[in-house]
Amino acid sequence: MNSKKLDRLFTAVLYAISLFIVLILASLLLYILVRGLSHISFNFLTKPAKSYEAGGGIGIQLFNSIYLLLITMLISLPLSLGAGIFLAEYAKQNWLTDVIRTTIEILSSLPSVVVGLFGYLLFVVKMGYGFSIFSGALALTVFNLPLMTRNVEEALRSVHFTQREAGLSLGLSRWETVLYVVVPESLSGMITGVILSSGRIFGEAAALIYTAGQSATALDWSNWNPLNVSSPINIFRQAETLAVHIWKVNSEGITPDKDAVSSGSSAVLILIVLFFNFGARFVSKRLHKKLTST
Repeated sequence: MNSKKLDRLFTAVLYAISLFIVLILASLLLYILVRGLSHISFNFLTKPAKSYEAGGGIGIQLFNSIYLLLITMLISLPLSLGAGIFLAEYAKQNWLTDVIRTTIEILSSLPSVVVGLFGYLLFVVKMGYGFSIFSGALALTVFNLPLMTRNVEEALRSVHFTQREAGLSLGLSRWETVLYVVVPESLSGMITGVILSSGRIFGEAAALIYTAGQSATALDWSNWNPLNVSSPINIFRQAETLAVHIWKVNSEGITPDKDAVSSGSSAVLILIVLFFNFGARFVSKRLHKKLTST
């Protein structure tokens, strides 16, 4: 067999493997969506869950997921941005930075259940925050910080060195060059990483079972006192998220319509994660077009 035929053969094999993977993903998504879309309605998205009777919704769990995501990003975003800028722009290549990067790689590969147990021992028990949104946000920060730091560092390193030289030649300091030249140039890549990380956080369950809790406190939407246990913005209340709710319904659910609740909740979760992924691509393209005029 000559080289051209061999090349065509291996190309066909790679295409077949890629198509097989796409078909597996598409079949899983279609299966979940077909089973769950018929159960989604306005009442399902807004009403609270019911433990012993049919007709419950996911309103509180959906709010808890969004609120927990917001708190997590408020904690992890400044930390990852600072760490990424330090590693990309200021850190010298020595044993210390090698240790830091190795640590980041190890942390990014930890199973989420291990992070959850760590968060339970440290934040829930040792620091006394209990099962709460704050404990869950701290655990998710540990879980998500390595990935976001690496995304920020790679986005900054993708900026060509001539951009930095141009800023320095205009009389800007090193910090001003990073702030006004490098960061804006890498903004699309960083925002894409943040949005993708948000989707990963939104769908997380194992780490939150041990930190944020498995019960959804009844919320008083007229009470905005952050210290009241029934306040939606209280970060020290238990908060069952949508992903945890799906796990709980399938493992412990005793409601008559648990299959419908599980299917509808799974479809909502899939749609939101898909929204994050496609949104990341859309925002990245728009920002790149706006910043580069191409």
